[in-house]
Parts: sequence; structure tokens; C-alpha cells
Amino acid sequence: MPSRATNRPRRGPSPQKLAAARRRRRATIEIVLDRLGERYEHPAWSEPRLDPVSELVLTILSQNTSDLNSARAFGLLRAAYPDWDGVLAAPTNEVADVIRPGGLANVKAPRIQRVLAEVRDATSDVPYDLAFLGALPLEEAKSWLVGLPGIGPKTAAIVLLFGFGRPALPVDTHVFRVATRLGLIPPKTDVVRAHTLLEASLAPDEVYPFHVELIRHGREVCHARRPACEACSLTDVCVYYREVVSRTPVPR
Repeated sequence: MPSRATNRPRRGPSPQKLAAARRRRRATIEIVLDRLGERYEHPAWSEPRLDPVSELVLTILSQNTSDLNSARAFGLLRAAYPDWDGVLAAPTNEVADVIRPGGLANVKAPRIQRVLAEVRDATSDVPYDLAFLGALPLEEAKSWLVGLPGIGPKTAAIVLLFGFGRPALPVDTHVFRVATRLGLIPPKTDVVRAHTLLEASLAPDEVYPFHVELIRHGREVCHARRPACEACSLTDVCVYYREVVSRTPVPR
């Protein structure tokens, strides 16, 4: 007689294993902040680089392109129209032509206009003023931004971190790659979960330097294809180095 199938829930890691993983993550983060801080001169947030709406639009333009291309497209957009109402009122194909140097213009132009329309409607008293995001609880501010069309956790975190100095961690491709290689996030962790996991592991005043340092390290040392491990000060705490480069299994 065949055995009856059971519908037992799949068990995840035990609380003890999760606690041990948190301790290891925190210990590694402290080393990363110390060593990369020395290397990259302890970056600290001082003031907004742009107003929040400009930060939002620039971040949309930066999707799937280089900083150089997105900055150029943003400059062209601001030069072509006197204000955000002008961008919103322009034909979408015209906006796409203006921002074409930034790439994916036919996707980004309507996205920018939809976002601007929602921002304008939500800020009728002072149009395009997102200052209220600085006063909302952090999770509410994130939720408001993610509610805009085409805006995900990374873009929301960029606006909050760079526009307000709030401790929201943007996990871009460099942060994700370096954090994964260091073992700060488990294998097969998706990007949305990575935002939550890493941000929860950082003190508020650590979020900005962690973000900037990992980006710089990803660009200068921990390259996607051929990481320059010989120039890295983190090899003794790096899972990738031990398991892939030196081929020494690391206990998890």
C-alpha cells in the first residue's frame, strides 16, 4: 500500500542558524567598513546632490546605462524644457528624442512622464515638492516611492539616501555583486530581499559609506568578470576568494 503524502510545511534554517548567520554578517560588515573606509577615505553624506524630483528622474535615466550617459541625458532634458511641467506637456516621442543618448529612451520617456504626473498630482499645494518624504517614517517613504510607476526599491533608496541623507540602502549591481562574494547575502537571494537583508544589518550612519564603498570597490577591484583579488584587502573574509580562487570550502 503506497504511503500517504504529507503536507508538512518546508522547514527553513533554525533560529540558531539564522542568529549565527547574522553574527557572521555583522562581523564581516565591520571589517568591510573599516578596511574599505581606509581605502576610500570614509565617505560621508553631507548634503543633497539634487532636489528629490531631479534625483528621481536622473535615477530613471540611469537604469541600464552608464553614469556618463544618464548624466548627459539628464542635462539635455533640463536644457530642453523650462520646468517639469514642460516635460510633462511635451509629446512623449519628443522627450524620447531628447533623452536618447541615455539609452532605452522609448521606455524611459513615458515612465518619466507617468512619474511626473503622479508627483504633480500628489503635491498640488507645492507642485513637485517631495520634502514631505524627509518627515515620513522611512518605510512609509519607501512605500510611497515604490508606488510610483516603474519605481523599485533601488530607485526609492537612491532618492531617500542621496536626496535626504536617510538610511535607505540602494543595492545596485556593484553592491549586490560584492556583497554576494563576501557572503553577506546567501546564494540565490533576489535583489528585493538583498535590500532588506543588508539594510537591516547596518546602523543608520553606516548605510551611506557602505553603499559608496561597495560601489567603488566593485568598479575598481571586484570586477564582474575578473576581480582583482590580488589588490583586495578583504580576501580573508571573502567567500568567493576562499571557495573559487583558493578553493577552500567555507562553513555556512
